[in-house]
Parts: sequence; C-alpha cells; structure tokens
Amino acid sequence: MVGYFLLRLFTAAFLAAASFTYSAYAASAPVELDEGIRSLQNEWALIQYKTPEKRRAARFETLSQRAHELTTRHTAHAEPHIWEGIILGSWAGAKGGLGALSLAKRSKAEYETAIQIDSMALDGSALSSLGVLYYRVPGWPVGFGDNKKAEALLRQALAVNPDGIDSNFFYADFLVSRNREKEALEYVEKALKAPPRPGRKVADEGRRDEAQLLLKRIQSKADAPSQ
Repeated sequence: MVGYFLLRLFTAAFLAAASFTYSAYAASAPVELDEGIRSLQNEWALIQYKTPEKRRAARFETLSQRAHELTTRHTAHAEPHIWEGIILGSWAGAKGGLGALSLAKRSKAEYETAIQIDSMALDGSALSSLGVLYYRVPGWPVGFGDNKKAEALLRQALAVNPDGIDSNFFYADFLVSRNREKEALEYVEKALKAPPRPGRKVADEGRRDEAQLLLKRIQSKADAPSQ
C-alpha cells in the first residue's frame, strides 16, 4: 500500500508546478540567478517530458545538485528554493520506493522556505507545489499528507494565479482525487484554456497532455452508469 501511494505521489503530474510568467520575475532578478533559473526550468522540462523514464532518476539527481548550488548562492530569494523543491520532487518520482518519501520531505522544506520569503513568488508556485505534496503524500504515520492543508494551499495558489495552467490543473486533480469530479471540470477546462507561458513550450505541452487525460477521466466517470 505504501508503495502504491508513493508511486501515485510522483506521477507525471508531479511538479511542473512553477506556473509562472517568467518575464515579471526576470526584470528584477540578479542576472546570474535569472540565467540559473531559466537553465533549471528548461532542463527540468526536457527530463520530465522528453527523456526515457529509466534515465530520469540519474538526470534529476544531477540537476538537483545544480539547483542546490544555485539556492546556496541566492538563499534569500524564494525562486531557487521553489525550483530546488520541484526538482527534488521529480527526482523522487523517478526514483520511487521508500526513498521517495525522504526526498518529498526535502522538497516540502524548500517550498516552506520559499513561502516564508515570498509566498507570491513565481505566481504562487510554492503554494501550489506544497499543496500537491500534501494531497499526494500518504498521511500519518507513514507521511505528512493532509487533504485539508492541501486544499487550502491550492486555493491560495488559485487566488494568486487564477488563470494559470498549473494552478487550475492541480486543483482539478485534487478534486478528482477526492471524488469531486463535478467541481473539477471547471478547473481542468480552465487549465486547457490557459495562456502559454513565455519560454515554457515543452512544459506547457506536457501539462496540457496531462490535463486532457484528466478531462477524459472526469468525462468517463460522468458517463459511467450509476450503481
């Protein structure tokens, strides 16, 4: 059972959750940090969506080291903490097994630090990403999962970025996980209509594919005969 939850925790839906429009951040970021974040997000998308599954763990591990180095150099900024959290979570997904939970805890810590620094950074991405962890990680005594905390965080993320592809997708996915498909339909449709993010073509394409799959799940449940 634990293995099942950990597997579900880190499926392809896991953390592309930096659902931001990058230009607004880049205008005020130090040049080295700006370039570092761009490099991390581009490499993350290539690994997550264009790399064979068996090769992802090693590549995410390497990328996590680069992310940590950037965070160490710019620890007062929320953005590198967010991306280190995303990469740690994605590495956990590729790695699987009980080791995934320890990486999830490290990812959680990075998001919490980012929220303390600036909860609205990168369009509230730390809020959304932490919310995903809370509903995908098993609860006590195995993990720290908490559906109430998850929904509160996901709704906060939506308030910050109401039209974002990730903020809407993840809230829809949460609602489906709670058997609230009728509510989820509005948000998955909004995710599919979200405007493209500058420099995020690969990530946007991958997320839209996931949103389409989620929409089909919702529609198939709606079409299923009642018991």
